[in-house]
Amino acid sequence: MSISKSLTKPNTGYRRRENDWRLFLRLVPYARRSQRLLVFSMLLLVPVAVSRAMQPLLIGQAISLIRKEPSAYEFLRNLPLMQGLNLIEIFLLVTVVLSLIITGFQGYLVQRVGQQITAEIRQDLFHHVTSLAVRFFDRTPVGKLITRLTSDVEALGDVFSTGAIGLVSDLFSMLVIITFMFSIQWELALLLLFMLLPISWVIVYFQRQYRKANYKAREELSLLNSQLQENIAGLNVVQLFRREKFNSQLFHNVNERYVKEVDQTIFFDSAVSATLEWIALVAIAAVLWVGGYILLQEQLTFGTLSAFVLYAQRLFDPLREFAEKFTVIQAGFTAIERVSDILDEPIEIRDTSNPRFSIFDREFGYIDEIIENLESEKNKAEAQLGEIRFENVWFAYKDDDYVIKDLDFTIHPGEKIALVGPTGAGKSSIIRLLCRLYEPTKGRILLDGIDIRELPQAELRRYMAVILQDGFVFAGDVRSNITLGDSYTFEEIKAAAEKTNIAQFIEQLPQGYDTQLRERGTNISSGQKQLLAFARAAIRDPQILVLDEATASLDVGTEALVQSALNELLVKRTAIIIAHRLSTIRNVDRIFVLKRGELIEQGSHEELLQQGGLYATLHNLQMLGTEE
Repeated sequence: MSISKSLTKPNTGYRRRENDWRLFLRLVPYARRSQRLLVFSMLLLVPVAVSRAMQPLLIGQAISLIRKEPSAYEFLRNLPLMQGLNLIEIFLLVTVVLSLIITGFQGYLVQRVGQQITAEIRQDLFHHVTSLAVRFFDRTPVGKLITRLTSDVEALGDVFSTGAIGLVSDLFSMLVIITFMFSIQWELALLLLFMLLPISWVIVYFQRQYRKANYKAREELSLLNSQLQENIAGLNVVQLFRREKFNSQLFHNVNERYVKEVDQTIFFDSAVSATLEWIALVAIAAVLWVGGYILLQEQLTFGTLSAFVLYAQRLFDPLREFAEKFTVIQAGFTAIERVSDILDEPIEIRDTSNPRFSIFDREFGYIDEIIENLESEKNKAEAQLGEIRFENVWFAYKDDDYVIKDLDFTIHPGEKIALVGPTGAGKSSIIRLLCRLYEPTKGRILLDGIDIRELPQAELRRYMAVILQDGFVFAGDVRSNITLGDSYTFEEIKAAAEKTNIAQFIEQLPQGYDTQLRERGTNISSGQKQLLAFARAAIRDPQILVLDEATASLDVGTEALVQSALNELLVKRTAIIIAHRLSTIRNVDRIFVLKRGELIEQGSHEELLQQGGLYATLHNLQMLGTEE
């Protein structure tokens, strides 16, 4: 298969689910938060529109005054010519200055409102995205989300800042101009008004075509960003396997499709501008032709005709700007649709409306249900917490393709459990279900006798700590990467580091705990990133500790150092350990052996070896590899 065909073209067909009015109403709650600025900026439209509409009238009056025509105002005819012209010039200067000042101030207010709306939508979108279940991110490219949060939100904010208020301004200006024209000469005003009807239909047609093309262009932009993000994130693999040329061709194909769709938007946008330019010239010619005929009949003065020529031009200026802003609004409506796709994405994993009182809140104590089963001493109470029970749990990432099948087991408080099995057996899926990153398809999971769906997610995840194989590091200093935004004192941070035997590593960094780490921790090793994950867990003093190949990135010396710290950390805590090296889990209380999502064996290391089942087979294979 050729490279050009190896990337399936996405379905970018435009689908208009909601009418424009419904889409616009989705922005109204954000606009209400800035309604004072909006109302004030709308009131400023009145002096701007009136001052602009008066300018052709004043120029026409000047011409009529010079030619001594009866259409000049009487109070001007009663003044000496130069004095009358000077008065008109003063009025004209006032209207120009007033228009410039108010327009500039209004533009500032409108842009400020637009930026506030944009910031609020972006914040809500980010909060919503980070609240979605992991299942959503399994099927959604990162580049698509980045496009929604950046360019789409910017275009959406322009609906108010440049589009909606600008449209109102242009419509109001046209209304004032038409009013002035009818007050001067209704026949020519009616002529220009009739010419607006067909051009309005043409504009609406081109704008609809622009809307469709813009939707497709933004879909291609999402794919373009996805390709870019994927290649940057996987740059090591790209270079190691010499895929630069291949990936460059894939990117070129997407880029070409994006350019093609953008060209369509440019064509329809230009078509509107060109049509308006042509109609404006026709309108001026019509005014001159009809007005000239009326002038010859001595029913119209030269000054009035001059004013109408200027009005014909001025009438199409706001119409031209109206079309440009309408284009902005069409792009904004496209953005609203795309952002709405994300905001309408249901949050699958939510806290219940009346969550059970936290059994983990040590400030207020434990709920009555737990207290009845506990002794009064705190240390003994803690030892009885941390029971995990899976009751007939089934789970599938997609449809009925179950990766967890009828799991039914109990992990007692303080017990150390290891999960083993071949790749794809469901070990990591069990951890994701326990942390409630996914919901069970069937069955339920109990923590200390309470269904985890009845517990607040924040409390659930505060109660347990998970150390993954690949420690993720945020851009920032070492201190913030340990606290992760929680309010811990420096003494607590340092104590956690010392407790996990990593304080020495941190103190060897250039600025110690204040050392700045780059994105994804590229300025420290994989093992050092993993050490930070241990400190994160220790400082939170969890009741349940989950280790997913947590020491795989450590060298032998560092692993031994951390292992001694882990032994202390695991005291009086329930622990679930996922390990592929079976030699590291010999001392756990029980080992659960999984195969294709089913629990097929369980017992201690010695018991499972005596059974001669899957665990014994895996152990013998690893021992054979060690001997070789």
